[in-house]
Amino acid sequence: MKILSKLTLEFLLVAVMVLALSGCTGSAGLPGPTGQQGPAGSAGAPGAAGVSITGASVNSTGHLVLALSNGQTIDGGSISNNQNAVINLPSFAALISVVKPSVVEINVTATVGTGRRTVQQQGAGSGWIWDANGTIVTNNHVVTGATTITVTTSDGKTFPAQVINTDPVNDLAVIKINATQLQSLKIGDASKLLAGDWVLAVGNPLGEGITATQGIVSRLGVSVPYSQTQTYNDLIETTAPINPGNSGGPLINLAGEVVGITTLGANGVQGMGYAISMVDALPVIQKLLK
Repeated sequence: MKILSKLTLEFLLVAVMVLALSGCTGSAGLPGPTGQQGPAGSAGAPGAAGVSITGASVNSTGHLVLALSNGQTIDGGSISNNQNAVINLPSFAALISVVKPSVVEINVTATVGTGRRTVQQQGAGSGWIWDANGTIVTNNHVVTGATTITVTTSDGKTFPAQVINTDPVNDLAVIKINATQLQSLKIGDASKLLAGDWVLAVGNPLGEGITATQGIVSRLGVSVPYSQTQTYNDLIETTAPINPGNSGGPLINLAGEVVGITTLGANGVQGMGYAISMVDALPVIQKLLK
């Protein structure tokens, strides 16, 4: 067997969560990814008590095998005694190729007052195609105050966009471009999400074009203060990196369905991003379209 030099953070998180669900007991838990330990809501998911990962290797078929300090191994979801078991990590290549044409770049210009002067400020965000006729969903904070909105589709075409309706309280907006025969995304059942499920955040981070990042669902039903007057509730927390410019993009499950709308990342913290659950977003979007 070939010994691995390192494991990705996401793989470690999966292993920790599998251990937590296995029912192992002991006196101390594994630390979270930033070295903090605690209940759900800390910087990392809590680990199994009294059990640690002692090694990882690749077998002859290229599969990862985890060894535990109690002599057991992980088979990707359960504990098996006295045998090597494997975890197959998914490839997201096919999923990204299907989803990417339905995600758009949004670039905005806003007039901002600075004392006696006004300046034109540029901003970037993301959105996803709701229907074939150019309806696009994004965050309200991506387009609020914009004097011009430009949408770029995956094939490089650029369109001016108009705001159809917004909901500042829920931070959602619907905009429209003059285009047809667009590829829309399917809506998934976010109520079926579980901590540990794989997800993709697809968007336009830093205005650099459409990219995808992967991670798992860390927690569900999270509340995060956004400002002194606004708090986001019932959010999906994910380890998929969410950067400035990702706002308004879709959070995708392994079936290629939208289960959330990426909204914000945790300032100064890696591996903690947040998305509005489609359980809450869908009725708001439908209302905005009426």
